[in-house]
Amino acid sequence: MAKREIKLVLLDAATYGDASLVPLTNRWSCTVHQVTSPVETLQRLAGNEVVVTNKVAIDGAMLSAAAQALKLIAVAATGTDIIDKDAAARQGIKVCNVPGYATQSVAQFTLALILELATRLGSYGKAVRGGAWQKSSVFTFLDFPSIELRGKTLGIIGYGNIGRAVAAMAQSIGMEIMIAARPGSCETTPCGRVSLEDLFRRADVITLHCPLTPQTKCLIDRDSLALMKPSAFLINTARGALIDETALIEALRAKRLAAAALDVISREPPPPDHPIIQAASELENLLVTPHTAWSARESRQRLIMEVTDNIASFFEGKPKNLVY
Repeated sequence: MAKREIKLVLLDAATYGDASLVPLTNRWSCTVHQVTSPVETLQRLAGNEVVVTNKVAIDGAMLSAAAQALKLIAVAATGTDIIDKDAAARQGIKVCNVPGYATQSVAQFTLALILELATRLGSYGKAVRGGAWQKSSVFTFLDFPSIELRGKTLGIIGYGNIGRAVAAMAQSIGMEIMIAARPGSCETTPCGRVSLEDLFRRADVITLHCPLTPQTKCLIDRDSLALMKPSAFLINTARGALIDETALIEALRAKRLAAAALDVISREPPPPDHPIIQAASELENLLVTPHTAWSARESRQRLIMEVTDNIASFFEGKPKNLVY
């Protein structure tokens, strides 16, 4: 297939790991950068018609400088908060995303985090590696009490593709499902959903799957944490800024919340002195994983295929997945 002569740049190819870029590179002439720092971004945008970015932020000043050539920002993710959408609209630059590509990967990882907090499997494995079981006076080892999830209530905040997939998986192990009304909505609570306050009070496990917006930033704060059961678990595989991290650490230290599992935090990658990273090294009831819920290989390859399709559709005059 002849390559269409468009100028296309990938800013952070390292984020796709071992997923093949061939669908993109065979179709168009691409400049591929494994990593792009903030000071390199503007120069790498220059003269390109299409930019593909996963997590490299593009602000208004960059868009203004690149506007003469830039036609499309293909975000290789579902969330597009890394792009200054108002500036893109002013410059006539289109932005597309890839919804749904990581639904299965994120949902199964979310369930794995819930199961880990409930079963303490990782702690037991670590105990065996450290020789603790071998020193036990009886056949078993009960230092990390576990619970059964059957009959427990899972509160879901954000009931899109991922939230629905998590609900189906949780129901398969006997959990009851509670769905929150959309954060920031002024409408009457829809049928089949509950208020956020009700969910905070009643759920045994709370999992976040909503986008980061002005209405959802620090959705989990001191007030919402104070409503939760001391026995509750909190899971976040969505966006780090949904949680007031200082308030969460305080609640975990005081045992006002049983445990939390976070796959996302406020700064990624975090510096060694990040409060959540420091707390995770001290607190047994805080589990942190490195933003990897989305990253099943099938998910990453599907992402590349969908980005390719988004770009092709745009230049065929049939744009899809446009966010703005």
